[in-house]
Amino acid sequence: MDLSQYAMVEGNPKYQQAIKRERALYTRAYDIRTPFGRDYTRLLFSQGYRRLKNKTQVFFAIDDDHVCTRLEHVNLVASIANTIAHQLKLNTELTNAIAAGHDIGHAPFGHGGERILREISEKYGLEPFWHERNSLHFVDDIEVLEDDYHHFYNLDLTYAIRDGIIAHCGEMQQEIIRPRDEVIDLKHDFLRPGMYEPFSYEGCVVKMSDKIAYLARDIEDALRLHIITEQEVNSLRDELNALGGYQFNAINNGSIVNYFIQDVIHHSSELGIGLSKEAFMKMRIMMKFNYQHIYEIKRVDIHNNYVKLIMNSIFEFLYDYYQSPSFLEDLKRDQNQYHALITHYLSHLEKHAKFKDQPRNPLYENKVIYDFENDPQAITKSILDYLAGMTDTFLIKSFNELLSF
Repeated sequence: MDLSQYAMVEGNPKYQQAIKRERALYTRAYDIRTPFGRDYTRLLFSQGYRRLKNKTQVFFAIDDDHVCTRLEHVNLVASIANTIAHQLKLNTELTNAIAAGHDIGHAPFGHGGERILREISEKYGLEPFWHERNSLHFVDDIEVLEDDYHHFYNLDLTYAIRDGIIAHCGEMQQEIIRPRDEVIDLKHDFLRPGMYEPFSYEGCVVKMSDKIAYLARDIEDALRLHIITEQEVNSLRDELNALGGYQFNAINNGSIVNYFIQDVIHHSSELGIGLSKEAFMKMRIMMKFNYQHIYEIKRVDIHNNYVKLIMNSIFEFLYDYYQSPSFLEDLKRDQNQYHALITHYLSHLEKHAKFKDQPRNPLYENKVIYDFENDPQAITKSILDYLAGMTDTFLIKSFNELLSF
């Protein structure tokens, strides 16, 4: 299918909105990149992107190099989405940039960590935490890059990429994803996951690819970790084949990804990025299998309780400092005892916080997001963002500092 007339390129009536930024970027002479190409490299250069290599996708198996990490998942999504977008003649630069940034604000320890951060945020009267909105928050407010003069600025990404990030929810069961036409305030109008479809066809491709990327990859990891058996996977294969149509010889990442890519390419149209009825049914069966046999098993609950202990302990440890009028001085006093946890938290505050009678470092020209002088929730927001940005490994390292004497 040729969807080139809907590609987000110059001439598309939505293009000028798609390339809008909250603040103009600095420029260099002879910069050859397009707006979306520039955003792609800004995401790759960000610290949040780098940390994805040590964040859980589904299974916490830090000693096993072959279990999928959040960064591998992002790269799988990007590969799938790029193939589909290329075949449909959409804008692959936009597609790649959305894919690169779509999980940049994901919590450590996967969806279990996400639920725990949601519980903490609701307990302290903040809006519920969900990783799609937090990814937008990270690219809008948290991530900074250094310019040629050592000054730091926010990423200031284009609207189409910011939109694709918050609209990517891969848990939705949809046979077709139709891009919306209306322009919305992404920070204030988007109130829950999946509330709006992406603004671009490219965003719809990434949203579909997110589902395709994790279906069989999670099954491969579950097999490797002996959470499911070959017999259970063969039963899944037989159930899929009983629907008729395409017959799977094996259920693995290559066979599943190829099947869905081919189906999306042949069943997308001007109506949206879609699946055949057969493929949609097979996707639903695989998602149900994964939830029943992988995501909701007892071992996952036990691990989530462990993560809950770690996250709540660190939150409460940092929150208690704020009860003292000498909040910052007390943190600095204990920095040697809890070196990793406090040092990096203080660095986080230096970048993003404003305190009464304390000038900011003039090198930081990014937004102030924690106003400790006027916002009573500044402490809660700052710790939640700090936790959300952590890797699994750093979270455990910080917790171990609390246990050490």
